[in-house]
Amino acid sequence: MIHSDVWTMKTESIGGCKYYVSFINDHTRKVWVYFMKHKGEVFQQFLNFKAMVEKEKNVNIKCLRSDGGGKYFSNEFSEYLKEHGIQRKYSCSYSLQQNGVAERKNKHIVKIAWAMLNEKNLPNYFWAKAIATTIYIMNQTPTMIVHGMTPKEKFTGKKPDVSHRRVFGCIAYVDVPNEKKSKLDPKAEKCIFIRYSLKQKGYRCFNLSTQKLQVSRDVMFDEMIHWYSPLKIVEDGEAKNGDVSSNVEQES
Repeated sequence: MIHSDVWTMKTESIGGCKYYVSFINDHTRKVWVYFMKHKGEVFQQFLNFKAMVEKEKNVNIKCLRSDGGGKYFSNEFSEYLKEHGIQRKYSCSYSLQQNGVAERKNKHIVKIAWAMLNEKNLPNYFWAKAIATTIYIMNQTPTMIVHGMTPKEKFTGKKPDVSHRRVFGCIAYVDVPNEKKSKLDPKAEKCIFIRYSLKQKGYRCFNLSTQKLQVSRDVMFDEMIHWYSPLKIVEDGEAKNGDVSSNVEQES
């Protein structure tokens, strides 16, 4: 069984998104999120999630539980569920508690994300980065729901390695490769750590000089320092592409 819900944000993310849809595995409580520019993308994101999770676990989704919102009830979505034998369960109008697993989880996710943004005084348009980092941490944190295990361990059978975790929003000094610097150039660039990379073994950082996003494994962290100056995003390169899920990496 998969629990799902859509959350709306007032502020656009760096990639121009104002929504995210969450998918929660009932048995393990592992969470995936996909960021969206429009609510109409829910069906496509469900297809992306279904293809990924069924391939990874070699099992089929049996049931989708959501609220009764139209985003889950397009003709295309409904026909697809019927065709693939996926049972649909949904809450009654004005009875959000009937979709309680997803509703409670999303509220918890957003509270943690805003706390992380406020702690490091980061602008609200980094909310998608904070959400993605929150999911990453939640999936590797023990919970009583799965008897003290982490959702990731319950899902994969392997204990997660947490030695690489760092404080979200802290100052990060990213090493400049020798191929990109002369003898007089600085050895590192001052950045802000904003999330973990899922496709590469590295950290995703916002470069304060170039105003762009970059990935590096060679980073020195100063986790106690806050960044107080206003930040501006350059809308090109990596900073302009798509958004992020907890297991499928895009740009947020």
